[in-house]
Amino acid sequence: MPFFSRFEWMLALRYLRARRQEGFISVIAVFSFLGIMLGVATLIIVMSVMNGFRAELLGRILGLNGHLTIQLESRNSLPDYEFVADAVGKMPGVVLANPMIEGQVMATANNAAAGVMVRGVRQADLMREGAIAKGLREGSLRDFEGDDAVAIGHRLARKLGLRLGDQITLVSPQNNTTPFGSVPRLVRYRVAAIFDVGMFEYDSAFVYVPFEAAQTYFRLPNAASAVEVRLENPDQARQVARQIMQRLGPQYRIYDWQQANAHFVSALEVERNVMFLILTLIIVVAAFNIISSMIMLVKDKGRDIAILRTMGTSRASIMRVFVIAGASIGVLGTTSGFALGLAFSLNIEHIRQFLQSLTGWQLFPAEIYFLSQLPSKVDSTEVVYVVAMGLALSLLATLYPSWRAARLDPVEALRYE
Repeated sequence: MPFFSRFEWMLALRYLRARRQEGFISVIAVFSFLGIMLGVATLIIVMSVMNGFRAELLGRILGLNGHLTIQLESRNSLPDYEFVADAVGKMPGVVLANPMIEGQVMATANNAAAGVMVRGVRQADLMREGAIAKGLREGSLRDFEGDDAVAIGHRLARKLGLRLGDQITLVSPQNNTTPFGSVPRLVRYRVAAIFDVGMFEYDSAFVYVPFEAAQTYFRLPNAASAVEVRLENPDQARQVARQIMQRLGPQYRIYDWQQANAHFVSALEVERNVMFLILTLIIVVAAFNIISSMIMLVKDKGRDIAILRTMGTSRASIMRVFVIAGASIGVLGTTSGFALGLAFSLNIEHIRQFLQSLTGWQLFPAEIYFLSQLPSKVDSTEVVYVVAMGLALSLLATLYPSWRAARLDPVEALRYE
């Protein structure tokens, strides 16, 4: 025998189809349905976008930066970079260990200027830089060699009015001393490649220079600023860092990507948790709407309940009728919210493009959000959790009104009717 009988289903669905004089109860039920649907859908969409932001931003940050950075404890340069890169590169779990030189300078061209980060890397290492190699717009990394070649981001090229083969001037904070006093160091370079990694910060402010040219420019002969290390598993950065320290000695300091971006990672996690809690309140409010609509329905159907009880219907059966009526609203709302949220999350970039073309407004400026596209990553575990929470809250919301209906005294109900 099924837990819910055919009679209970028929009666519950009939109660949901309110007559004209019960229209207010029907309106509350509709708003309860819409509240749960929008709550579940919004929670799935927002969590998917938050997951997409985290995955995209961390992926691109780690795509352009090493998982570990090795420097000397006592100075800003690393003279024995070849020894460090060779020793660390042979360790298990390490994919690549490459020396680099990094510094902030001013870039000028066509009467425009911008502050940029110059990074000196070897040609072979830049070719293995997945984000740069895949995001190359113009030119070739094979031309990234010599003393005058640079690779720049496409937003920086647009800002300075540069094209492939044009000249860009880098102004160093390290001045040249002349008989007439200190003058800024100006060096001209040729734009050999233009890249687009899809992250505003890097596309607008990074300039890559061949390693030997960077040594000359920053006056670091036979030295590097640091050695970057890339790992097979970025989550094991701290364990590998301890192993490297044991091999190299205490005169080196090592930063992992979590330390370098600690404020950024923690801010994303806090924002994600807070958004989840806030949006969960939408589902909770909708569940309270189910409680209020069911209580009003029980109050309105008091005479019907009394007649059913006198005809021999059990209290458990009455309770199940109202559980079905209330849970149906929650189940339909949760299912509709799941479908709506999933469809929106999987097509959110197309929806954004459509709304932008319709309104003419820029809904996702890269200058603010650091990404060129609105990311979305659906986590199946989170979706299951949200759907389960919606169903559980909907079911719990029906228990008290259903219990009230089952406890109704038929004699008292008929007397007052």
